[in-house]
Amino acid sequence: MSLGNDERSGVPGVPHTDKRKMVAAGVLLLIPIVALMWVPSYAEEDPELWGFPFFFWYQFLWVFLCSAMTWCAYLLTLSARRDQRDERAGAERDGDAR
Repeated sequence: MSLGNDERSGVPGVPHTDKRKMVAAGVLLLIPIVALMWVPSYAEEDPELWGFPFFFWYQFLWVFLCSAMTWCAYLLTLSARRDQRDERAGAERDGDAR
């Protein structure tokens, strides 16, 4: 991956990225933080699941949800940067064809 200056980013050393995808990735990373820091929403015993109070199984469920959201945010980040690499590779191929 090149960290060179991209004429569209305007900042030396910062590759161009799709900002909408990066915002979506940030939201996906923010959801588990907000959900788990808002303790009054799950500080209860009922409903129980296999004898475990809601407080415990809710937090354990977020282990899997957070993993899935982190993976999706990672894929979105790769996709946001891949689009630019694909465009740059296409431009280089077009330049070689001349």
